[in-house]
Amino acid sequence: MTLFADVLSLGLATAVASLPLLTAPAALSTACAVLRGVREGRPVTVGRYLRVLRGRLRVGDLADGAVALTGVLLLLATDLALAGAGLPGAPGFAVTAAAIGACAAAVGLRACARPESLTDWPTAVRAAAGTAARDAGGSALVLLALVTAGLCAWMLLPLAFLAPGPLAMAVTAVEGRGRQGGDATD
Repeated sequence: MTLFADVLSLGLATAVASLPLLTAPAALSTACAVLRGVREGRPVTVGRYLRVLRGRLRVGDLADGAVALTGVLLLLATDLALAGAGLPGAPGFAVTAAAIGACAAAVGLRACARPESLTDWPTAVRAAAGTAARDAGGSALVLLALVTAGLCAWMLLPLAFLAPGPLAMAVTAVEGRGRQGGDATD
């Protein structure tokens, strides 16, 4: 029960740190790093989260956040514009865009859970893309966790500030299960 309470407080800290939107990938990656420390006996505290996050907010992390935000906005704007225009093939494009977005979200979330994300985003994204392709079940679990967090936030707005904690825990668990079992998902 203590870990659950810690995850909720970590979710609140992550949500607050993500408010500028450019810091969202770094904030979620930091939450995953703090949760990975549980295996080594390190406590999950907001103080530890803030210490790790303070070292993360550098120009490269903000640029990566800008790239992620731009990608999401472009995908949404393109999808909405084409769907609203009534062009032939728009429904097929909407399905294709949704599939591309889902794959990008799975890779992005899995990259946040990788240890490399603390220092080198390109390496984390490449490794996460390979892992996502090899572990389709894990990628589906990551997407299910994202959808669940989104639905909880949509249904009850105060949960939007707690949802990043359980999302980070789910993504960290999915990404860590291959390493713990010693299989070749990395």
